[in-house]
Amino acid sequence: MSCARPLASKPMDHPQKSFMRLAIDKAMEGVDHGQTPFGACIVKGEKVVALEHNVVGETTDITAHAEIHAIREACHTLNTIDLSGCEIYSTCEPCPMCFTACHWARLDRIISGTDISDAKAFGFNELTVSNEVLREKGGSDIEIVSGFLRDECLVVFERFSQRQNRLLY
Repeated sequence: MSCARPLASKPMDHPQKSFMRLAIDKAMEGVDHGQTPFGACIVKGEKVVALEHNVVGETTDITAHAEIHAIREACHTLNTIDLSGCEIYSTCEPCPMCFTACHWARLDRIISGTDISDAKAFGFNELTVSNEVLREKGGSDIEIVSGFLRDECLVVFERFSQRQNRLLY
């Protein structure tokens, strides 16, 4: 028996769109600095507590994904490892490592733009295990909203794909 909450039923409008657009802008900033097309924004209430992009290449740390980086920053900012009451906006569906970190941090909701198959289509070595499967198999109660502002998130991937020296992992 799963303790997962149902998908969000309320329409997502402003300020939710503005939070995802912050993640998109941060991801674009990362791409412009030689990083990958992943950005994440963690919000508590209506306040941004972390806004980060992927820094895998910059730090030579394969775990330095945008979501992990944002979770670290949010925990530091809020001085806690319990991010209950927070939600994360991510330009792409979190990988299994990032989903697990979101679960352990007790984030209430993951809102993502593109999905794992999009990242794979752009050349990333993704494990094709969706957040929905991870939530169900793991008994997580994190709420998942997928495909949010997907077309806008895909623009970041397109810019990334035009880079000559793009880093794929």
